[in-house]
Amino acid sequence: MDLPQLLLVGLVLLLGVVGVMVPGVPGTWLVWAGLLWWALHERSSLAWTVLVSATALLLVVQVVKWLLPPRRLRGVVGATRRMAVYAGAGALVGFVALPVVGAVPGFVGGIYLCERLRLGTRGEAWASTRAVMRAVGTSVLVELFACLLVTSAWVGAVAAGS
Repeated sequence: MDLPQLLLVGLVLLLGVVGVMVPGVPGTWLVWAGLLWWALHERSSLAWTVLVSATALLLVVQVVKWLLPPRRLRGVVGATRRMAVYAGAGALVGFVALPVVGAVPGFVGGIYLCERLRLGTRGEAWASTRAVMRAVGTSVLVELFACLLVTSAWVGAVAAGS
């Protein structure tokens, strides 16, 4: 696969990861579609293995999300798009700083930072962070973590020269 097309696939994957944080955007499906595009053009055993593994993981995540409480972020805790940006940025920074497992504390830390800036006190910020995580954070976090895992598998496969 040539470099411009590889960059476009990377952009679709990135948009999918960001789309997980935006209600109404099919982030998981964008990640899967980008991976499918790459595998169809790459046609190697590694590419197909990554695609099949990612498909299985993303399907399991859809079932897990369905079993978790519904996404009622705004109605339940009064969260804003700003909070979603902080949470997503925190998860991305955590994922880069401490690969894979760092996404979880980064996500929670991003929510806490947003609430600390908004509310001012540590106790109120933690209480609000817990409320957000109870309402929808787990659902979003599961989906975000899976998309980051799939994207990192794609980066690893590209780096391996599939």
